[in-house]
Amino acid sequence: MESTAIISTSLDGSDDREVDYRTSPHNIEAEQALLGAILVNNDACDRVSGFLESEHFYEPLHARLYEAASSLIRAGKLASPVTLKSFFETDESLREIGGAAYLARLAAAATTIINAEEYGRTIFELAQRRDLINIGEDIVTSAYDAPVDITPREMIERAEQELFSIAETGKFGKGFLPFGTALTHAIDMAAKAYERDGGLSGISSGLRDIDEKMGGLQPSDLIILAGRPAMGKTALATNIAYSVARKYRAETRPDGVEEAVEGGVVAFFSLEMSAEQLATRIISEQAEIPSERIRRGRITEDEFHNIVQASQELQSLPLYIDDTGGLSVGQLAARARRLKRQKGLDLILVDYLQLLTGSHRRAMEGRVQEVSEISTTLKALAKELNVPILALSQLSRQVEQRDDKRPQLADLRESGSIEQDADVVLFIFREEYYLQRRQPRENTPEFFEWQEEMDRVTGLAEVIIGKQRHGPTGTIRLQFEATVTKFQNYISEDHVPDRFE
Repeated sequence: MESTAIISTSLDGSDDREVDYRTSPHNIEAEQALLGAILVNNDACDRVSGFLESEHFYEPLHARLYEAASSLIRAGKLASPVTLKSFFETDESLREIGGAAYLARLAAAATTIINAEEYGRTIFELAQRRDLINIGEDIVTSAYDAPVDITPREMIERAEQELFSIAETGKFGKGFLPFGTALTHAIDMAAKAYERDGGLSGISSGLRDIDEKMGGLQPSDLIILAGRPAMGKTALATNIAYSVARKYRAETRPDGVEEAVEGGVVAFFSLEMSAEQLATRIISEQAEIPSERIRRGRITEDEFHNIVQASQELQSLPLYIDDTGGLSVGQLAARARRLKRQKGLDLILVDYLQLLTGSHRRAMEGRVQEVSEISTTLKALAKELNVPILALSQLSRQVEQRDDKRPQLADLRESGSIEQDADVVLFIFREEYYLQRRQPRENTPEFFEWQEEMDRVTGLAEVIIGKQRHGPTGTIRLQFEATVTKFQNYISEDHVPDRFE
């Protein structure tokens, strides 16, 4: 409802004119009708409790009545004018409009609960319009009086984040969460893990031993995958991205929203490689043809048909690649929010963290501070979108100075707060890479010893869990086919396959 006040100025030198004073969008009658329906039949509350919160009511008294009635119903008690009366005997706002008689009038005016959901939707949408007005006013105010150190780009990103929060029905950043609600979420997670193949609470990485150690890639986790150049960070990331996208299967929830049951929609931010190079790697992996031969066209007719078949299978994957170079962490967050709204989003990969830029202010304070801001923002984004973020990271050169070149947490390059912000830190290590660079002269005793060592480590990779908030640390072995950049589950030499009779 909108009200207009008309003010006529006197003839004191100014012209007569009309000034409109607009109140915020609201509908008191819809609020009264919904509350009345709830007080008459508590089942009406179930129809709106999934999306309507007390803060969506325009009238503060109605918000308190809805909160009290919802609390009683959740506790399995009756919410009626009689039971609510005792909670509001000293409420001045209710006393001013008739006290307990107002509650009785609400119930008496209600006729049916059939329209309860429509009333709730009306109240909710009007609350969203009020939020949009507030954001618009904030944008205008900040644009007029912006501090020197805040750029228009940062203002746009902040506005987009606030708009995303509204679009996501206030799931993020709505203050304290009752412990009972948190328990419900925890039980739901356990139930999904119980029902899902493999018993994973998170998204399967496609690699058995990693899933067993981590329980899958957990929502809201920031996972750092670090390693020296040529260790296979990007290869492992693309393997995981492909596996998650390939397994994607969604179901529609009762509220009409699609939810991933297996796999997920993947956003891959590639700041180092082009989208074409990433696609070539995935095709190489699936067609089992070295990417170098694909790029140079050195393939047979049969191999070309394999490539065409693999590309046709990959065509419909929910895998989205953004290969914009020099991306800021704020721009990355804005694009991830947009993708979630448009297509859905279940996993974000970033290749790699040190190529992102932070705010201008942090950049002026030094690179360590800038990287700290980047890692903190990525962790906040993982919580906001409730998706795992797998961010690749470089390691410092001090690894090369040690005899044992297996990485440690202290080796994280420009670490700042990376170690603290990350929920999981994984290191990837291939001894084969270092050993083949120490080849001695042929036909010497040293060469034969070296050859034995090479036979032992060729095609092997280690994923070292250096940190995990909700699970064990340790080392996972994987098979790695360097020619097609493909990681696979490790099979030990003494493994005997199962017999089927």
